[in-house]
Amino acid sequence: MGTSTSWMARAACRDLPPETFFPEDGGGVEAARRICARCPVREDCLEYALSRHIAHGVWGGTSERGRQRLQAARRAAAEAQPAV
Repeated sequence: MGTSTSWMARAACRDLPPETFFPEDGGGVEAARRICARCPVREDCLEYALSRHIAHGVWGGTSERGRQRLQAARRAAAEAQPAV
């Protein structure tokens, strides 16, 4: 993905208040996920957060915990690959 953030201009969240994606409770996470589910740049957003180790908020439809699990799964998959 590189360092480009041009995808942000097409994000479904671009005109919404940031608080929507940095909720204090689990119910807020679900509201943010519904917005992300229809976003055309969801994957770009998720990869942005993962590549920058962003710990807070909902990015690409994933919560903080969800991104941690995804990173752990990716590490495990990489470790399971045979050495070249």
